[in-house]
Amino acid sequence: MRRREFITLLGGSAAASSVLWPLAARAQQSDRIRRIGVLSALAENDANAQVRYAAFLQVLQQLGWTDGRNVRIDARWGAGDADDVRKYAAELAALAPDVILTTGAVAVALMLQATRTVPIVFAIVPDPVGAGFVDSLSRPGGNATGFMQFEYSLSAKWLELLKQIAPGVTRAAVLRDAAVTAGIGQFAVIQSVAPSVGVEVSPINVRDAGEIERAVTAFARSANGGLIVTASALSVVHRDLIITLAARHKLPAVYFERFFVTGGGLISYGADFIDQMRRAASYVDRILKGEKPADLPVQAPTKYEMVINLKTAKALGLAIPPTLLTRADEVIE
Repeated sequence: MRRREFITLLGGSAAASSVLWPLAARAQQSDRIRRIGVLSALAENDANAQVRYAAFLQVLQQLGWTDGRNVRIDARWGAGDADDVRKYAAELAALAPDVILTTGAVAVALMLQATRTVPIVFAIVPDPVGAGFVDSLSRPGGNATGFMQFEYSLSAKWLELLKQIAPGVTRAAVLRDAAVTAGIGQFAVIQSVAPSVGVEVSPINVRDAGEIERAVTAFARSANGGLIVTASALSVVHRDLIITLAARHKLPAVYFERFFVTGGGLISYGADFIDQMRRAASYVDRILKGEKPADLPVQAPTKYEMVINLKTAKALGLAIPPTLLTRADEVIE
């Protein structure tokens, strides 16, 4: 081979290499295992939590992300213990994953304390602006975005439903987690509308099972009472106890989520949380593909559902108004 031809060939090879190396590097980068952290304030063995988590994983897989193949998922479960949630938030932040999914106000608050750089997608979080998690719904501004559980005004609906389904109720105990902003906010709204419907409200904290049982038992000693169970991780953790106490003391109760009613509660009204987890998977996907939380608007619920348990109503001696039955998304007989 002549020298000139050799130089030309060498130059061509170098030019080709300069094109191929970036392509190879990009391919290698796209093939790398991504990492997703998951932080929940619920217990890992909670059936409710697992249904939500399964919905998230299903959509994630539909979008091309499979745990153990092209993504690694590190999940932590706080079981309603704020200290554990704080510890797990620090653990996940130290792993520096590509994105972290959090569910519930407690989890996102502690996750944001642990990191202001790792992208966070939250779901089932009331009033994220008021809680300081984002600057605004349309422009979150920081490292977190996601899906809002509800505005606090929805809490008034629970008291109205209690009065509709049990017109004789003049007293309502409101089960709430006073340690979180959401617990305070929900109770404040319920308290503000109580005079207009002729109901006196009083709070019951849900810190532990013993406290709940003592407070509900004491409340039930007087007549014409009912319960409102506001949204919190601790309400879910103590779900079975609360449903049992309502039945034992024959207290009509309104809940924030359908799982309470399928478990024997009277009536629920609230956002479809499984739908929120599916939508959260789409945000995780977009962040893994390069978008930033600050540019993804916080979205409000698109699905609300009312569920009524007729068997429980019968046990309480209540006749469900036909208007409520026609509005219900699900009636359990």
